[in-house]
Amino acid sequence: MIAHLFNAPIGDDETAVGVGTVGSSEAIMLAGLAFKRKWQNKMKAAGKPYDKPNIVTGANVQVCWEKFARYFEVELKEVKLREGYYVMDPEKAAEMVDENTICVAAILGSTLNGEFEDVKMLNDLLAAKNAETGWDTPIHVDAASGGFIAPFIYPELEWDFRLPLVKSINVSGHKYGLVYAGVGWVIWRSKEDLPDELIFHINYLGADQPTFTLNFSKGSSQIIAQYYQLIRLGFEGYKDVMQNCRDNATVLREGIEKMGYFDVVSKDSGVPLVAFSLKDTSKYTVFEVAESLRRFGWIVPAYTMPADAEHVAVMRVVIREDFSRSLAERLIADLGKTMADMDAHAGKKAGHDHPAKKSVHEIEKEVTTFWKRLVAKKKSSMVC
Repeated sequence: MIAHLFNAPIGDDETAVGVGTVGSSEAIMLAGLAFKRKWQNKMKAAGKPYDKPNIVTGANVQVCWEKFARYFEVELKEVKLREGYYVMDPEKAAEMVDENTICVAAILGSTLNGEFEDVKMLNDLLAAKNAETGWDTPIHVDAASGGFIAPFIYPELEWDFRLPLVKSINVSGHKYGLVYAGVGWVIWRSKEDLPDELIFHINYLGADQPTFTLNFSKGSSQIIAQYYQLIRLGFEGYKDVMQNCRDNATVLREGIEKMGYFDVVSKDSGVPLVAFSLKDTSKYTVFEVAESLRRFGWIVPAYTMPADAEHVAVMRVVIREDFSRSLAERLIADLGKTMADMDAHAGKKAGHDHPAKKSVHEIEKEVTTFWKRLVAKKKSSMVC
């Protein structure tokens, strides 16, 4: 089902294979091992050194990629970020590729700001470089966050197995897959992309069972839950859920922008989340704002961007199925109160009153008006 969702080729010569894992972390370890072993086999057959593999990623990758590189002795070559561009630059990534590159890892839904990286451009650039050099550098897509988003609300976006250099994809069931924490998936384009020597066959459970996991025993409840959700909701059900998440993210983003305090650094198209930074950091920081917001019961992460954008600090709110419109409005109101208090405190410290921004009531009114327009537009499109 998941391979079909990711447009895996279907035919006698190309049959997708995959495995359930403990989250996307194990999935990435397995995908990386498959790339490393396939690269080693190729270099051995050519009589070339095979002791210095590397992998190219953006500096925005999740820490599990750093773990893979360190645990399995693969050099991690990171494309640095810059202010205003918080994902891997495909052109810079292609430039860093050499004969020892086992794969380039692209992210569909960056942890930092939810943005989708341009996998299509990366595929085209690598295809041109492979044709020029004779290499066959492949792509892995880390779709932990976006793999259950893009197929449903951005179906025209080419990021998956429709691109010939994409050889494997991982996705988390416990993010937008609507399953509780503990399950991930990794899918290979075809059997030849997963070296046979990595697969173990055991028969002491009553029949031949192929296995390719870092651990053997694990619970099946999340796998059953994933299967149940897929057959219960179907494509249209998942699409409705994801569109609703995107609508609530839009309401939250509009409300935060209207306050006048923040710059939103997340994109409209991507994972439904809102990441935002302070326009003025001379009086207080996002870390202080996040700490003050806790008194209303909100725990909003604040963090700095990776190299070379460490000077940019942001807060991030992830919109999932249980984050309703009313919660979005409540967060906007509480954030507005927090900012008013931060201004008052900063004004007292400076010995004068800080000029007031828009009131919480004004912001709530504008958000309500925006939401009504959005609902009306959605109903109109449904009628059409």
